[in-house]
Amino acid sequence: MMFALPILGFVTLQRLGELWLTERNTSWLKARGAVEIGAWHYPFIVILHTAWLGVLWGMAWDRPANLPLLGVFVALQALRVWVIVTLDGRWTTRIIVLPDAPLVRKGPYRLLSHPNYWVVVGEIAVLPLVFGLPVTALIFSALNAVVLFVRIRAEDRALGQAAVPA
Repeated sequence: MMFALPILGFVTLQRLGELWLTERNTSWLKARGAVEIGAWHYPFIVILHTAWLGVLWGMAWDRPANLPLLGVFVALQALRVWVIVTLDGRWTTRIIVLPDAPLVRKGPYRLLSHPNYWVVVGEIAVLPLVFGLPVTALIFSALNAVVLFVRIRAEDRALGQAAVPA
């Protein structure tokens, strides 16, 4: 079945919406004294995700979708929404730390560390597989692993320094 264009359109609009939400939440957080940490690596995250989507548009636009894998991708989107709703105004695609605010320990954060990154790892791998592109999944998963290695270390340091017991 041909679902590539609506799926890719959905993911593109979702990412654009997340950039809007990031800007809104970042402004809100900074107005309350929050600071951005690790900004130097953020452009690499944007480049990676833009390239991933661009490659998918270029290679998958006319491919049929594997429905069971699409189901996995849809489940990942539900987890993404859970993360965003849980963090509420504190959710951004940047590392923005609100001093003296307790760490979030509800929702998916009571189950595992960095649930948003687990979702991203799954998305980067699964969506290319939905369209039968295993090499694309492998290449972008490897690049994402490098970016997340840097990102998670920076975020853990930042949150460790700013953490207030809940």
